Amino acid sequence: MSGVASFAPTPLLLTDAAVRRLRALAGEEGNPQLKLRVFVTGGGCSGFQYGFDFAEQTAADDTLIEIDDVGMVVDPLSYQYLVGSTVDFEEGLAGARFVIKNPNATSTCGCGSSFMV
Repeated sequence: MSGVASFAPTPLLLTDAAVRRLRALAGEEGNPQLKLRVFVTGGGCSGFQYGFDFAEQTAADDTLIEIDDVGMVVDPLSYQYLVGSTVDFEEGLAGARFVIKNPNATSTCGCGSSFMV
């Protein structure tokens, strides 16, 4: 029996720290509809750079990833570069920030905010 294997891309994942931070931000804003928008733009020292914003609305072609009571939104162009990535929230000497661990990146810059595929 021969079959055809199908591949379903792994969606983006949010760590527990990122979920807690998103929940806290939505609470601070008094807006439970607030979602983290993750996107990729050209630029940065490695060719592409990550961007983060907050959104209340989603477009029809956005991918919405919900975990419990928080959500993350990704546009279709950015999604192709981020499939399989993990969004985390880190606090350290450099400050507090959302970061992406991207298995698709062939190289990254020192600060981790830009990458190459």
